[in-house]
Amino acid sequence: MLRISSLAMALWFAVSSAFAATVNNTDATTAAGTNDRNDQPDLRTLEKRVERLEATASAKPAAASSNSFNPDISLILSGLYTNLSQNPANYRISGFPVPSSVDIGPGQRGFSLAESELGIYANIDPYFYGGLNYAMHPDDSASVEEAFIQTTALSNGVTIKAGRFFSGIGYVNAQHAHVWDFVDAPLAYQAFLGTQLGDDGMQIRWLAPTDNFLELGAELGRGRAFPGSNRDKNGSGAGTLFVHAGGDIGISHTWRAGLSTLRTSPQDREFSDINLAGVDVTNAFSGDTRLWLADAVWKYAPKGNATYTNFKLQAEYLRRQENGSLVYDTAGTANSAAYDAKQSGWYLQSVYQFMRYWRVGARTEQLDHGRVDYAANNANLPRTNFNPSKNSVMVDYNPSEFSRIRLQFAQDKSRQAITDNQVSLQYQMSLGAHGAHQF
Repeated sequence: MLRISSLAMALWFAVSSAFAATVNNTDATTAAGTNDRNDQPDLRTLEKRVERLEATASAKPAAASSNSFNPDISLILSGLYTNLSQNPANYRISGFPVPSSVDIGPGQRGFSLAESELGIYANIDPYFYGGLNYAMHPDDSASVEEAFIQTTALSNGVTIKAGRFFSGIGYVNAQHAHVWDFVDAPLAYQAFLGTQLGDDGMQIRWLAPTDNFLELGAELGRGRAFPGSNRDKNGSGAGTLFVHAGGDIGISHTWRAGLSTLRTSPQDREFSDINLAGVDVTNAFSGDTRLWLADAVWKYAPKGNATYTNFKLQAEYLRRQENGSLVYDTAGTANSAAYDAKQSGWYLQSVYQFMRYWRVGARTEQLDHGRVDYAANNANLPRTNFNPSKNSVMVDYNPSEFSRIRLQFAQDKSRQAITDNQVSLQYQMSLGAHGAHQF
């Protein structure tokens, strides 16, 4: 069929050329007609022309195909000035200890280079997609946040990802820091996930063939990241399940909601705490950790146009249960006893774009100390009735999709009997090609 169509096109161009020659030589109409008949190419000549055209056409897609796999390279530059009324050196969330290696809190005072990111993403071939995200931290260290491959050609709405990646649980967890609507992560994420859960493993997602958005997912991971711990163990050390649903309400409203769970079994997960004598001691937990998350997001854009004004309301609730054993003062008495805890936390935030380029936002959040039982170690470690909380407001200016300048004020009461007034001025700039963000 292609050969026949090409032959017809060649004939059409030949006839058109002959007709044009006739018009341009109106003084010799009869002679031109005779020459036109004599100059018509025979079938063999036309076939050769068609073969040359087909050869040229088949070569062009190959060149385009090779170019289509060039990687998208992006660089996120982020800087921060922070004014804190309290010393951040020994920051910890009262009643919610995390390992010293986990980076939480407001960061350092004064000017600093906030987390910047180098991203490289590309289609590998028609069947796989790959990505690398390299994070540069304020302390001059660097780490691989994500390095994964992902299928692109599986049927029935199934996608598989393998490597290192941010988990799909919750709403904020899968977002990179430059996507956040506030300078820092919610307290609940800091207390229960060490700001963000990323792990080495595999993920499978299934997108249902429905009118509304419905996604199911599961992950198996090494379990190296908090609330887990790195272990020399075959098999997986952590697993997650999540479901997300969403849709449109008219042309101005969209929503998404989800439920997620994480299970991991840390071994000798160390953390520092202050004992009843006021001494800083190192302890270690071994056992099972279960975390449940519920998230909801609602967005409004007049008639679906978010260019000038839009509004987003977002909330998440996290609940953690841990059972196992705890070794008190690993460098000293090393008292081992049972440990059982149930704790929770939530946040609610909203962001309103009141005119083009300008947004304002507010977030309120709180942790619930819940129930913590150290068994025999109740005589050594404090149990508090304090519920950490924090309130934040921000305004940011977005002159384009590649730049943002944000001013934020927060009143942080995550440390018992301490109120930290925090002022942050942040810039975020995006260089190079950058993919679209999630809903």
